[in-house]
Amino acid sequence: MIRSFGGKAPRIAESCFISEAAYIVGDVEIGEHSNVWPGVVIRADFARIKIGKYVDIEDNCMLHAGTDMEIGDNVIAGHGAVVHSSKVGNNVLIGMNATTLHNSEIGDDCIIAAGSVVTEGMKVPPGSFVVGVPAKVKGQVTEQQKGWMRGHRDFYPQMAERYREEGL
Repeated sequence: MIRSFGGKAPRIAESCFISEAAYIVGDVEIGEHSNVWPGVVIRADFARIKIGKYVDIEDNCMLHAGTDMEIGDNVIAGHGAVVHSSKVGNNVLIGMNATTLHNSEIGDDCIIAAGSVVTEGMKVPPGSFVVGVPAKVKGQVTEQQKGWMRGHRDFYPQMAERYREEGL
């Protein structure tokens, strides 16, 4: 379901796949070839949410912010992630059931491990592998981890196209 709020309507690139079971409301912009899967809520009623190209927002994620949020290109938000960051860089994986709290910033090329909680206002440096509750930088993203992310990005646009072809 896609809805206007406060006179602002979502702007979604034609190449996107948006599940009929997603809820997108307000001042939202979604870039080319991005995917929004079932159960996702993107609620831009307080502030603007801008989502880049080739972003994969998996089932049951929640994106909401009290200040403007910008999500870069080639981002994966894993199943059940809650994203309240003001900035998420390019080539980022936010793992399943991870939470990024208000005004946090995630640099480019980062992985936020599943179940982690990025605390309010935390600034995650580029290339960081982040783990835990509260989240802490545990090292740098490895070449193997970068490969997993590339594989995911190669797979999901094709899956979204299959969903579109089947009218889902």
